[in-house]
Amino acid sequence: MSVEAWTTVFVIISFILYLYIGWRSRVKDSKGFFVADRGVPAVANGAATAADWMSAASFISMAGIISFLGYDGSIYLMGWTGGFVLLALLLAPYLRKFGKYTVPDFVGDRYYSVWARLVAVVAAIFVSLTYVAGQMRGVGIVFSRFLQVDINTGVLIGMVIVAFFAVLGGMKGITWTQVAQYTVLIFAYLIPAFAIALILTGNPIPQVAFGFSDIIEKLNQVQVDLGFAEYTQPFANKSMLDVLFITIALMVGTAGLPHVIVRFYTVPSTRAARYSAGWALLFIAILYTTAPAVSAFARYNLIDSLHNKTVTEIQQLDWATKWENTGLLGFDDKNGDGRIALTPEEATSEITIDRDIIVLSTPEVANLAPWVIALVAAGGLAAALSTASGLLLVISSSIAHDVYYRIINPQASESQRVMVGRVMVGFAIAIAGYFGVNPPGFVAEVVAFAFGLAAASFFPVIILGIFDKRTNREGAIAGMIIGLAFTAFYIIGVKFYGMSTWFLGISPEGIGTVGMVINFFVTYIVSRLTPPPPLEVQEMVEHLRSPEPDGAPLSDIGEEQLD
Repeated sequence: MSVEAWTTVFVIISFILYLYIGWRSRVKDSKGFFVADRGVPAVANGAATAADWMSAASFISMAGIISFLGYDGSIYLMGWTGGFVLLALLLAPYLRKFGKYTVPDFVGDRYYSVWARLVAVVAAIFVSLTYVAGQMRGVGIVFSRFLQVDINTGVLIGMVIVAFFAVLGGMKGITWTQVAQYTVLIFAYLIPAFAIALILTGNPIPQVAFGFSDIIEKLNQVQVDLGFAEYTQPFANKSMLDVLFITIALMVGTAGLPHVIVRFYTVPSTRAARYSAGWALLFIAILYTTAPAVSAFARYNLIDSLHNKTVTEIQQLDWATKWENTGLLGFDDKNGDGRIALTPEEATSEITIDRDIIVLSTPEVANLAPWVIALVAAGGLAAALSTASGLLLVISSSIAHDVYYRIINPQASESQRVMVGRVMVGFAIAIAGYFGVNPPGFVAEVVAFAFGLAAASFFPVIILGIFDKRTNREGAIAGMIIGLAFTAFYIIGVKFYGMSTWFLGISPEGIGTVGMVINFFVTYIVSRLTPPPPLEVQEMVEHLRSPEPDGAPLSDIGEEQLD
């Protein structure tokens, strides 16, 4: 069968599985819809968290950006994995012990303020919409190439699938769907990585082949011969300061992402939250230790397959023609010599490659079996849809729970709360679809913006809310507003209005670090210049950090009467 036929089979089978899980996990009450009845086992929650966190950026785009940036691309590996460690050690157990539904729920109760809750809701929606834009672009890319439909149609198909299990099953449906999606995406990533490692180095283990063969030496030489910097040369594409700031922004942004944090509310206990974080780290590490090898293999194979080939030779490459039809790969014989050359200067290079196609095209470039190529497409869809569903539920719960129930109508019944949540999922999907059709950048870039916004808004108030009982509502509100506003202004100004990177040359992807520092400073100073929190809030924070013996019941701090 052809690649397209295999892709259709895999996509249909996997989507039927996702829809079946969503139907079996359908819920009627708010506890099931928002936090999956707090009954998800630690291992399953670890797999769901890994799928939720390893979005289209990790599966589709991360290896592509590392392939283009070489050494400097390691910021995404260090930032995202380091951030998850930070989240697991500093935040997850305490937030689970607090016993709430959402991050704005924590902010609203910890800072005893409706206004703090509303600011957190705005930040959560802003971060989530930015993040989901990247996921929908990933869905469109996969469908446009492998099902030979236009990107708009691909995004629409993805919207329908996500809407089904998100609207029907809420967090419970999303959680168990994400367990299945993790299984699909990890096999889809590893199988071609093993095969290509064996072909290029004779060793089937990508991590070993990357570190203990001559493939990197060969790639460095090829790069130099073409006029590029060596693949492993540090700071060839970004300054040292920018690399540092981007890495920090990705780390603390990970620890402040509302759709990842909410996963730790779904487990039965604080202890289970710690165990699920450990399982998630293991599941994430499987892909993230493979990504550097995939990046190097892809770069080497693409150059070998395309550079200095005749126009006729490239036209005979079926995969190149089909990717060219998507508009994500382009060839232009600028000097008219009949050959296509790759050069460092964009003005003279005759090959243009969208970074988001690297992982998806690599099995084709390596001439692997059609079913392997199709499996990668199914994996890319699983990665994008799993994260998109989690983000949509964050948007839904932020409005339905934190605004409608906690502020507008505290007497709302279970059915009313769930209905509002489902309606909000519908609205969020419509907005996400728009951004999928009109994305503001490539997948990893857009996701990096979301991490920066999360770093500048949530991370400081969560950390100080847990570890500094003197931090008050005035400080939290001022810090979130100023940190988020500064970061959003810089990103939007540089990306869309031609503003220079005036702050020490820091790129939009790294400015979240500056926003975070501003947030910390403003929150701390304002809190010290205004009255301290009420005594009961200070006692709540003390209790939140106090250890509990294994097997002890969960604290009632902030728990709602769910029944």
